Amino acid sequence: MKLDILVFGSHPDDAELGAGATIAKEVAAGKRVGIIDLTRGELGTRGTPEIRDKEALKAAMILGLAVRENLEFADGFFANDSIHQMAVIRILRKFRPDIVICNAIDDRHIDHAKGSKLVSDACFLSGLIKIDTKFEGDDEWQEAWRPKNVYHYIQWKPIEPDFVVDVTGYIDKKLEAISAYSSQFYDPKSSEPQTPISSKNFTESVEYRARDLGRLVGVEHAEGFTAERYVAVGQLDNLI
Repeated sequence: MKLDILVFGSHPDDAELGAGATIAKEVAAGKRVGIIDLTRGELGTRGTPEIRDKEALKAAMILGLAVRENLEFADGFFANDSIHQMAVIRILRKFRPDIVICNAIDDRHIDHAKGSKLVSDACFLSGLIKIDTKFEGDDEWQEAWRPKNVYHYIQWKPIEPDFVVDVTGYIDKKLEAISAYSSQFYDPKSSEPQTPISSKNFTESVEYRARDLGRLVGVEHAEGFTAERYVAVGQLDNLI
């Protein structure tokens, strides 16, 4: 199954928080989009891996994803090493995305920047023909594949974006997908311990960050991304 866009998150809900509206917009445009979660978020203060599995599936259905898989790396302890790189390479060669979107390049949670670099490195290595990969039980070796572009969404820290995507009309779909993770975010009736992302302020910040980025470019809502190389346009009037 070839995908147009493959989005990676170190934890279930990372992709929705960072790029949920962009994902929804691309799906509405007919693109085949998938999410790969690197871990099950088993070290999270709230919820359980089993609960988060169900929440991730619900969010996938809301966004209309073509696929969602979990690599089940160790939350907090996965590394950017050959074992984890090869696992990501196998996924990249399986789905052959043109665009990869992954975690923020720097963030409060150590897994975010670590996952960002792991996926970015794997995207380069996946294009090397002398690296042989196949899934266990498969007879055929995979062909090399390198995505055309790798972008990084923005998470806790207010990183200055290299470009923004106009997501006007899709913020409600993003918020609906985020709300699927009821174990993680604001719930006044919850008896679970409070975390930095379980506050009402955090939930509201998701929408007002998108509104503020939209304000800066003259649209209602926008999501920001950083790029690993120059972002080019065909003509000046391609810019909004």
